[in-house]
Amino acid sequence: MLSAVTFLPLLVCVALTLLPGRFPERAYLWVWITTAAVDLALVVALWAGFDPGGGMQYEQRVRWIPGAGVSYHVGVDGLSLPLVALTCVLFLTVAVYSLRETSRVRPYVCLFLFLQTASLGLFVALDLILFFVFFDLSIVGMFFVIAGWGHGERARAAALKFFLYTFVGSLALLLGFIGLYLAADPHTFDIVDLTRANPLAGHGPYAGLVLLAIGVGLAVKTPTVPFHTWLPPAHTEAPAAGSAILAAVLLKMGAYGFVRIAMPLLPGSWRHYALVIVIVGVVSVVYGALVALAQTDFKRMIAYTSVNHMGYIVLAVGAAGTLAGTDDQARSLAVTGAVTQMVSHGLITGALFLLSGVLYDRGQTYKIDAYSGLAAHAPRFAAATGVAAFASLGIPGFSGFIAEFQIFTGSLASRPVATAIAVTGILITAALFLRALRAMLLGAPRLPESVHTTGFGDLKAREAVSSISLLALALLIGIAPRWLLDVIEPAGRTVTELVAR
Repeated sequence: MLSAVTFLPLLVCVALTLLPGRFPERAYLWVWITTAAVDLALVVALWAGFDPGGGMQYEQRVRWIPGAGVSYHVGVDGLSLPLVALTCVLFLTVAVYSLRETSRVRPYVCLFLFLQTASLGLFVALDLILFFVFFDLSIVGMFFVIAGWGHGERARAAALKFFLYTFVGSLALLLGFIGLYLAADPHTFDIVDLTRANPLAGHGPYAGLVLLAIGVGLAVKTPTVPFHTWLPPAHTEAPAAGSAILAAVLLKMGAYGFVRIAMPLLPGSWRHYALVIVIVGVVSVVYGALVALAQTDFKRMIAYTSVNHMGYIVLAVGAAGTLAGTDDQARSLAVTGAVTQMVSHGLITGALFLLSGVLYDRGQTYKIDAYSGLAAHAPRFAAATGVAAFASLGIPGFSGFIAEFQIFTGSLASRPVATAIAVTGILITAALFLRALRAMLLGAPRLPESVHTTGFGDLKAREAVSSISLLALALLIGIAPRWLLDVIEPAGRTVTELVAR
């Protein structure tokens, strides 16, 4: 069933590609929506049958390249199942939002179906080479989305920069995987077997180099400072649907790699370099927020808040590697908060990018100072944007508060100074969103020249359904998080136990 969830979108993609003749463009979009809905229904069934305390479940292992120790090995636990569900939710909402698309619809739909399989495959992969394959396929898919449906000529340059940065990161990742393989006896790329064997225990500098290679590869995709420079142009030039998937799903691949691969497979090195990881996280938090505060482009501002929010995750996983001055419960809470933040950021930032697409669709610009008084023209758009902004800055009642509270509580015992500095990121985030909301939504009505004749239309049904459904899920997690935390917490405890061994 897990393989069916993973490969259903790809099978539909192949079928749409091979179908003879042309069909109405909206037919392709409705096929995509139906496929995404079926995939989400299958994941709901997986969730219903999942035992939170049962470890890795729905496993399937098939010999693939036995001479090299490579297998098709998939499964889910409390770390990966929430991200599988997040992926299916995001692709369904993006499919609904894309009912507006009229340009080369069939390749557009096929690319997103391909991306969905690549994303799901990475989150269920339990073999390093399988993980790497899906990691690279996601880069290829997003490259074509940005280059083919982005905003003008600059989109191609942004797509190329995205591809080169993340592909170089993937090569570093592959070097680290080979380092793990060579240290294992017998040689294997299987994540479960490598976790059990801990092959680099006591290997000193060699283990540190392997962690450096894996860490750099994952940091580029997360992204963290200083490997983040590909992110703002990629987001700014990508279509709204591409930006939503890039921020909500693809950025989680790097963060997920830290808790699935780097921490459990290299526990000794992770403990040794935990302070470095914490510093990188804090710098990303503060730098991302400060640079976002300076932006005059709404979409670029949201892109830099992703650097800020992903920095909280890096802070948490770094603090979880610090054994001195803390206990198992605090470290487990930090890891749980990191995974919860992955889900929360995906929902809220995905909604923000879809809403930024509405802004561009109406006014053909993301410039904040080009708009004023939008609440009078489009009250539903203003309300949704305001709710998304407040959810992103972490006010109580939304998933961001739950995640950040766990991160700060779990990190405070071992890294109080770093945690205190990171908290300032919330204040800066509040300032930047309040500034943007005041400029765009309030005041005397002002619109770009391009919309003076047509007006700024309010949210259409497809735009409202896609963005508000994501915010509703963030609200549900914020008010009643137990259903999500019960799945994540046992897996978080397992990770911290592996790091402490």
